[in-house]
Amino acid sequence: MATADSRVWLITGTSTGFGRVLAEQVLKKGDSLIATARNPQQIETLVADYSDRTLAVQLDVTHEEQIKAAVEQAVATFGHIDVLVNNAGYGLIGALEEVSNEQIRRNFETNLFGAIDMMRAVLPVMRQQRSGHIINMSAIAGFTNELGFSIYGGAKFAIEGISEALQGEVAPFGIKVTLVEPGPFRTDFIGRSLDRATHQMAEYQPTVGKFLQFLNTIEGKQPGDPVKAAKAIIQIVESENPPLRLVLGHYAYSKFRQKIESLTQELDAWEDIAANTDFVDTPVVH
Repeated sequence: MATADSRVWLITGTSTGFGRVLAEQVLKKGDSLIATARNPQQIETLVADYSDRTLAVQLDVTHEEQIKAAVEQAVATFGHIDVLVNNAGYGLIGALEEVSNEQIRRNFETNLFGAIDMMRAVLPVMRQQRSGHIINMSAIAGFTNELGFSIYGGAKFAIEGISEALQGEVAPFGIKVTLVEPGPFRTDFIGRSLDRATHQMAEYQPTVGKFLQFLNTIEGKQPGDPVKAAKAIIQIVESENPPLRLVLGHYAYSKFRQKIESLTQELDAWEDIAANTDFVDTPVVH
């Protein structure tokens, strides 16, 4: 039974992977849940034991009418939405030259535009209630990309940029925004949730092929524990001052720090040329 201070979560893509594990942990904690999936039959077992505080909704985030219906059902059932988790998505591996136009557009429709449409549908609810928390599931590839993830990481980079600005836009309404950047976690991402380029080229085997080989090697042995990740997400939702970025796992932390160091070195190396391109009589803007 939900308590007076329990939260209402709307999580996209709860049939498998991070979304499924997070949904399970949210329900075990005692919160209420709008669980969504393209095929609601895949989440029947998830909601069966918590029917009094769970709503299963069919939702493909590439269909705006389904997004609108899901949000309306959530508000009609629970009266409010406290947490939106944009989790629905999938990977795409292949060099930019190898992936098809259809693959590019489909990946962006799900990973980027689907998340945008979800936020735009939920924000009026959160603004009216003057509270809420948007969790955008990014990836470490959304901060420091990998060879072969030009499209997937590109979509996540866009979510990162949007979230940075959104955080300031919605702060006056009591709404918080957090990006979650996991490294390799033991989910089905590499298997079921990873699309592959339709046209593989020998020229990219030493680069993209090497990264794909790495992914295949660690499948089933990823160091990240999805349950611990879910609990970390719940913890930051309960925090008074949640971070903009939640980097999950030692692999992601290492990659994140390497990127910061690389950026700093490059910035310093080219400062004399790059920074001195203003008109000489223009005051410095900070």
